Amino acid sequence: MTKIIGVRFRPAGKMYYFDPLDFNIIEGDSVMVETSRGIEYGEVVKGVMEVSDSSVVKPLKGVLRMATEEDIKKHEENKEKEKEAYDICIEKIHKHGLEMKLIEVEYAFDRNKILFYFTADGRVDFRELVKDLAAVFRTRIELRQIGVRDESKTKGSIGICGRNLCCSQFLDEFMPVSIKMAKEQGLSLNPTKISGTCGRLMCCLKYEQDLYEELIEASPKAGAKVMTPDGPGTVVSVALLKGRVRVRFGSDDDMTQKDYDVSDINTDRSEQQSAVVEGDESDELAEDPAQNELQQKDNEKNLEGEKRRPRRGRNYVKKQRFLDRTKSADHIQNTKNYKSRSANGDKTN
Repeated sequence: MTKIIGVRFRPAGKMYYFDPLDFNIIEGDSVMVETSRGIEYGEVVKGVMEVSDSSVVKPLKGVLRMATEEDIKKHEENKEKEKEAYDICIEKIHKHGLEMKLIEVEYAFDRNKILFYFTADGRVDFRELVKDLAAVFRTRIELRQIGVRDESKTKGSIGICGRNLCCSQFLDEFMPVSIKMAKEQGLSLNPTKISGTCGRLMCCLKYEQDLYEELIEASPKAGAKVMTPDGPGTVVSVALLKGRVRVRFGSDDDMTQKDYDVSDINTDRSEQQSAVVEGDESDELAEDPAQNELQQKDNEKNLEGEKRRPRRGRNYVKKQRFLDRTKSADHIQNTKNYKSRSANGDKTN
């Protein structure tokens, strides 16, 4: 077993693990550690805990020392200098007329480097800006372009739920979110309703996704044939969170509908697989292992054929059209020449 502690260098930032060595460290302490960026001041967010040796990425760096009063004072001074550097950089950006938005300034603990984080729509030539900043601060200058999600995480704001943004409060890392999650949760696909302040899909769509996947797995699909206490029927709709299923009985002329609990009905698996669900793009395999093997071989053949098939892009199509027009023009010209020669030959004879 290996002892580790969790250290965070920025509010709601990523947590890194270090070896506590012989220091008596508890949650909330401030420590000095060595990273790839040099010596840094960090806050302990997880006290000493033991984990298996296999789960630790070696080598595990140790804590240099507990933060002293001088270290804390220097850290606070750096925060004040960051505000001054922010104003100076904004002025220089306007001077050079660069289309970029400065988000945050970060001083290295030993002040041998200053990092400027910004957002922009495309690439920005900031070489002259770096020269001006280096002349002012007399230290290394580094500019880093970040995305809109990082901007929201750094700036912070209020979400449509009325609470502070999750990314600026407790999310260490951004989780992948897809439009499929909104479909499976039955949410409106209107971008303004499922997008966050950053303009991307809301991170909270991921929170309940595991539960929805379990409910979808245990519930029949719309259009599936089921057996109910009142006889066979067809699923019309499913309320996943309520665990209720609406089933249709009879023909179109004499049709009735009734709601049941998911546990009260039996699903015909063959009908379940053949049921078509709008927005479901997953391919399900047959229950017969031999059929699965044949289907897999067919898929492999199709994949190999796609690999061998040359990619014909827009330029290829344009080239083919040009060649076709050229051939047509040559054919017409040759026909005219042949007729002309024939006519001349007739006159000569």
